[in-house]
Amino acid sequence: MRTDQEILGLILETAKKLQVDAVALSGSRTNPKVQTDEFQDYDLVYVVDDIDNLTSDLSWLDQFGKRIIEQEVTLGHRRLYLMLFEDGNRIDLTICPKEHINEWVASEADYTVLVDEKGLFESYSPSPERFWIHPASNSDFEKSCNEFWWVSAYVVKGICRKQIIYATDHLYGICQQELLKILAWQIASDRGAVDIGKNYKYLFNYLPIEKEKEFSALLDFSSLDKITQSLLATMEFFHQEAQYLAQKMGFKYEKEVAERMIEYAEERSN
Repeated sequence: MRTDQEILGLILETAKKLQVDAVALSGSRTNPKVQTDEFQDYDLVYVVDDIDNLTSDLSWLDQFGKRIIEQEVTLGHRRLYLMLFEDGNRIDLTICPKEHINEWVASEADYTVLVDEKGLFESYSPSPERFWIHPASNSDFEKSCNEFWWVSAYVVKGICRKQIIYATDHLYGICQQELLKILAWQIASDRGAVDIGKNYKYLFNYLPIEKEKEFSALLDFSSLDKITQSLLATMEFFHQEAQYLAQKMGFKYEKEVAERMIEYAEERSN
């Protein structure tokens, strides 16, 4: 596997050959709190004057090495090229027109400028608080609880109809995300604003290991029975943690609604 120095050297060498105006590195490699490992991507941007000229012939990407798989994504005025190489390295390279550099900056929590002879990044600054969670307001809390209990009925419907994908999508994609939000608000209630990372990836750094184990146990969606078990356990977990946060923050919690929804789920999904 090529070293960091080899990959970064190749990135800068390629940028020079292509006459790229500026180069910046973002993502986990710019965060000193993140433990390094072989799976860290090189999240990069090449800021260019003429994006069409550079993307009309992509043979220059071969300079980075032989790829196992790749993907091209359009993001606003930018082009993103996701590349996994045979040696295990991965480069996520954004090509961004210089007149739309603000789009890229707005999408990143933090970044390090590697090349910028024209000073294109000088009027911008990273937004390191992009993935920070702040203490909840009473309105935030009420909306989260209402969303959780309302969508839990969709999960019940999916289970009763034996629609595994439908039920799982609503359970993990919405209900369990609201549960994670409640847990994050508990942390923020003690610490103030905290960095929980993209997709809550640092959340359990702040919580007892038992909480992580309890949440991890909810993630078996391999059958309708397992989805049903996960839903009922998720509801009990949310009910417990929401009551705790409400008591701590002095928020109103619709306990009767929660208990009726748990009863509704138990009656129909067993």
